[in-house]
Amino acid sequence: MKISFIGAGSMAEAIISGITHKKIINEENIYVTNRADDMKLSSLKEKYKIQTTYEMKALLSQTDIVVLAVKPKDAEEALFAIRPFINPTTLIISVLAGISISYIENIINNPIIRAMPNTSAAIGKSATAITYNDKVSQEQLHFCIKLLSSIGNTTIVEEEKLDAITGLSGSGPAYIYYIVEAMEQSAQEIGLEKAMAKKLIIQTLIGAAEMLEVSEKSPEDLRKAVTSPGGTTEAGIRILDNKQVKDAFIHCIKEAALQSKRLSQINKINQL
Repeated sequence: MKISFIGAGSMAEAIISGITHKKIINEENIYVTNRADDMKLSSLKEKYKIQTTYEMKALLSQTDIVVLAVKPKDAEEALFAIRPFINPTTLIISVLAGISISYIENIINNPIIRAMPNTSAAIGKSATAITYNDKVSQEQLHFCIKLLSSIGNTTIVEEEKLDAITGLSGSGPAYIYYIVEAMEQSAQEIGLEKAMAKKLIIQTLIGAAEMLEVSEKSPEDLRKAVTSPGGTTEAGIRILDNKQVKDAFIHCIKEAALQSKRLSQINKINQL
């Protein structure tokens, strides 16, 4: 099994890290390229013992899977660059936001899987959604799930849901980091040392996430269980309600999903 990465950014590295750590594909059969960043390719080669090249023939000859991990604006250029070197059964896995399966099919009519990981893939904790076209075999689908499971959990969805998933879990880590920024700033303002505050915040997040995973209670019920009448938590929640923080987060996720949809439409128009 040979896999070739077009693009060598953080998402490509996260997947490479996962598949080498789990030994899903041997290092000598993992190839990667980028536009012109020799330093990045050298770093990946040294760190993961994989193959790097700018030669398309060497990169794509007899490859079973091509992972598209370039910037969405560079998708068309990348697809035309690889088209002469792949066979009709080569599986294309795209991790590009806003690039539809039909967009790719208009250039390369191959088996195609769209995947939407998030940045937690770097530590093997991504929530990844995938969708695929009718050319993908069951064997290819199962291997892709195995591949992406090396960076977290994988869920099969309908393609029309990917914009919503992009807004929710694709961008989701940034929303959590945003909350942590606010918690760290407030900790400083109430007199806590930065290192101590960070440790407390991280453990609080881990504990809350595990409670959500193992408890049969809803998030609302879990919140109410720690919100005693007249207590400190109630005082804090009252401020969040007054500032309409819940509404703001709902708005935030809806807007991110809409932006993903807008990008899809822009790319579709540009292809006409």
